Order: sequence, then C-alpha cells, then structure tokens
Amino acid sequence: MPELPTGRGPAPNPTEVIALLTRLTQLEESQAAAALEQSELARRRTETTSNLAAYSSTTAEHAGQQTSLARERTALTREQTRLSTRSSELASIRTELAQERTAQAEQRTQLATQRTEMAHRRTNLADWRSKLAEQRTALAHERNALSTGRTRMAVERTRLAENRTRLSQQRSALADFRTHLARRRTVAAVTRTRLSLQRTDLARGRTSLALIRTGLAFLTLGVTFFRYFGVSGWTFFDGALILFSFVAVYFGAKGYRRSIVSENRVLELLAKDGGLADSMGRMEMPVPVDSEP
Repeated sequence: MPELPTGRGPAPNPTEVIALLTRLTQLEESQAAAALEQSELARRRTETTSNLAAYSSTTAEHAGQQTSLARERTALTREQTRLSTRSSELASIRTELAQERTAQAEQRTQLATQRTEMAHRRTNLADWRSKLAEQRTALAHERNALSTGRTRMAVERTRLAENRTRLSQQRSALADFRTHLARRRTVAAVTRTRLSLQRTDLARGRTSLALIRTGLAFLTLGVTFFRYFGVSGWTFFDGALILFSFVAVYFGAKGYRRSIVSENRVLELLAKDGGLADSMGRMEMPVPVDSEP
C-alpha cells in the first residue's frame, strides 16, 4: 500500500492523491472480493468436506454391502458346488441305473430267446409224446403176451421154490454142522493157547533151573579156588564168583517159583477145558488132572 505524504517535504499533487485513493479503493474492493471469494471457497471447502464425509460413509456402507454380498456369493458358490457334486452323484446313479436297465433288457431278450427255444422244445416233446403213445399201445399188446408167459413162468417158479425150500433146509442143516465145527475149533484154539502158555512157563522154568545150575557151578568154582589158593590176590575174584553165584541162584529160584505158580494156574484151566478133554477123547488118551507141585 503506498505511503501517504506527511507534513514534511513538498505538498502532494491532487491528481496523484486521487489516483492513490482510487488505487486504494480498488485494492480494498479487490481485498473485499478476495475475502468474499475466500469465504465462498471456505464454504465450498466445507461443503466438499461434508460431501467427502458423506461419500466416505456411503463408501463404507457400500463396502459393508459388498462384504455381505461377497459372503452371500461365497455361500451361493458353496451351495452351487454342493449341488454340482450332488448332480454328479445323481448323474453317476442315473448312469448305473441306465446300465442296470440295459443289463435287464439284455436278460429279458435272452429270456425271450430261451422261451422261444422252450416253445420249440415243447412242440418237439408233444410230437415225441404222440410217438410214445403209439409205442405204448404196441408195448401194451406185448405186455399182454408177456403176462401170459409170466403166468406160465409163475407156475414154474412155484415148482422151483419148492425145490429151493428143500435145498434151504439142507443148507440150514449144513450151517448148523458148520457152526458146531466152528465152536469146536474155537475151543481147540483156546486150548492151544493155554498149552502154549504152559510150554512157555516150562521153558521159563528150564531157563531158571539153568541159571540155578550156573550159579551153583560158579559157587563150586569160587569155593574151589579159595580152598586151593587160600587168601591171595585172587581172593577178590573168588569172592566175586561166590557173590555172582548167590545172585544167580536167587534170581533162578525166584523165576522157577514164578514159572511153577503160572504152570499150576494153567493146569487148573486145562483141567476145566472141554476142548482138551474132547481132543484126548478122540486120541484115546487120559485127561491130565490137577496136581500140586
């Protein structure tokens, strides 16, 4: 802003003062206009800020709505995926049903073919049945002839039956005789077994007596050596011979006694044995009786 002239110096020119005042007025007007314009701009800025706040709120609402829409779209996508899976399963089931239906159709076709074949077979069987009926009639005539022959053969069979009855009676008599022989053979087998046991017992007794004889021989040999050599280095050998002779005599006597007891028991059984008596009766020999040892 230009400075006003003071009291010092030359007086100002009126034209310049007017120009300055005009210039000052213009500047004040310009300043007022700028203030008005600044106020208008502040108002517009306030309106713009309000609009921006409203836009932000609207944008936030739109973002919330978009989020909700995204969630709904996700749920719809999941439902669509589930429906697609279900549709695929239903398609597979439908395919399987179609395959089963095709298989059943093939089976139905096969059954129809088999039914046709069975119809042909039934027709053939009907023809064959007619032929069999004719053959049956012919066989009936033959059966009548065979019945006559059968009657004649029945008479012959009756005669043969009488002969067979007579032969059966003879066979029964022979069977009774064979049974009697089998029983006698069984009794003879039992007798033979008992005689074998007696022979075994006698052999054991003979073995026991041989053992006693051997023991007595060793006893005699030991006593002889002891009497001949006296007490010497062979005394232990003589004593061993005498001890062995005592052992042999003991076991021999024990075995002989056992064989005697067994033989007595077998003799008791043989005394009661009818097979031995029958055999000796046929041989005309006396039956041995029980004897005490």
